[in-house]
Amino acid sequence: MQLYNSLTGQLEPFAPADGRTVRMYVCGVTPYDTTHMGHAMTYLVFDVLNRLCQHLGWRVRYVQNVTDIDDDILRKAREVGEPWDRLGDRYIRQFQEDLNGLNVLWPSVFPRATEEIPFMIAIIQQLLDQGMAYVREGNVYFRVTSDPDYGHLCCYDRETMIKLSAERGADPTDPRKDDPLDFLLWQAAQPGEPTWDSPWGPGRPGWHIECSAMALKYLGAQIDVHGGGHDLIFPHHESEIAQSEGYTGSQPFSRFWVHVAMVEYQGEKMSKSLGNLVLVRDVLRRHSGDAIRLYLLSHHYRTPFAYEDDGPARFEPLVARLRQAVEAPSGQHAPLDSRSFTERALQALQHDLDTPRAITTLDEFAQAILDASAAGRDIREAQQALRELGTVLGLTVTR
Repeated sequence: MQLYNSLTGQLEPFAPADGRTVRMYVCGVTPYDTTHMGHAMTYLVFDVLNRLCQHLGWRVRYVQNVTDIDDDILRKAREVGEPWDRLGDRYIRQFQEDLNGLNVLWPSVFPRATEEIPFMIAIIQQLLDQGMAYVREGNVYFRVTSDPDYGHLCCYDRETMIKLSAERGADPTDPRKDDPLDFLLWQAAQPGEPTWDSPWGPGRPGWHIECSAMALKYLGAQIDVHGGGHDLIFPHHESEIAQSEGYTGSQPFSRFWVHVAMVEYQGEKMSKSLGNLVLVRDVLRRHSGDAIRLYLLSHHYRTPFAYEDDGPARFEPLVARLRQAVEAPSGQHAPLDSRSFTERALQALQHDLDTPRAITTLDEFAQAILDASAAGRDIREAQQALRELGTVLGLTVTR
C-alpha cells in the first residue's frame, strides 16, 4: 500500500508503525453549519482508508474530534440568539445523521474539545516550562522561533505564512506577540464568552492545541496518519506539529499527513464563510447515499474538482446495476472468475486511494456478472467478491 505524504511531498509505502494497528486522527467539524459536500468528500476519503486498512488485516484506531468551542460557533450563536453549546449539539446531531446517510463508519473515539481542556492546560504548562511559550495579559502564545522547522509541512515563505494566518483566523498584528507568526495556545476571557479556569486566568483554548491534545491523549506521542482538508495544512497542521513535538520531544508527530483537495462550487471553494454550500441533507432527499458516495469518490482525493448539481444523478444507474448484479440468478455453467476484477480494484485503492479507478473496475465487474448470469454461468463466488469490494468502498447496495 502506498500513500502520498504531504510532509515529504512523495508517494511512500504505508503500514502501521507497530505492524498491527493504524492510529489515525482526522480533524473534525466545527458544528455551526454542517454538513456540506466539501466535508463529505473529506470524511468519505478517510472512511475508505479506514475500511481498506481493515480489509488488509490491520486494526484501526480512528479519532475524529469536534471543535465545539470556536470563534465561529460563538459568532453564529449570537446571530441566531441560541446558546453556543445548544447550537453545537444541534449541528453535531445533524453531522452524525448526514454521515450515517452516507454509510460512514463511526470513529473509535469522537471527542469534543470542551471535554479535553484539562489536558490542553497541562500541555500548555509544559511548553511554558520549556520556554516554548509565553504569557501576555492572560493570553498564552507559542513561540514559533523555538521550532526551527516551523513551516516544513506547508513549505511557504514567511511572508506567505503571515498573510495566510491573517486570512485564517489569526492576528499577526497583535501587539502582545513577540513574532507575528506566534499563535494562541490560550485565549484570555472575553466579555460574554464561555470560559474555563486556568493558571493564567479564565479563558478558552486556542484552535490548534485542541487537536494536539486529543490526538496525543487517544493515540499517543506518534501517530500513523493525520488527515484533513488541504486548507488545514497552514496554519492548523503546521502549528500542531510544532506544539506536539515540542511537548513530546519526539519526531515526527505523525508519520503521514494526508490532505483532501478542496471541492469547488460556482467558481469558488465550497465553504461556510462564502455561503456557497451544497448540504448533504438536501441532496440525500433526492439521491441515494450510494450515488452521492460514488460521485464524490469518482474524483481522486488530491485533485480539486467542481461539484455539479447533477453529479449524484449520473451515478444512480451504476447503483441500480450493482444491485442487479448482486441479486442476479446464478446458473450452473462455468463459473465467472472474479480474481482479475478484485485484484485491479484493490491495487487501485492501495495506490494512494485511487477510488476513480476502483469504481470503474467495480462497474465493469457488475456488468460481467450480469452478462455471465444471462449466459447461465455460476456467479455466486463473483457476487460475494463484488459484495466485499462494495464494502471496502462503503456501499450499501452490494450488501
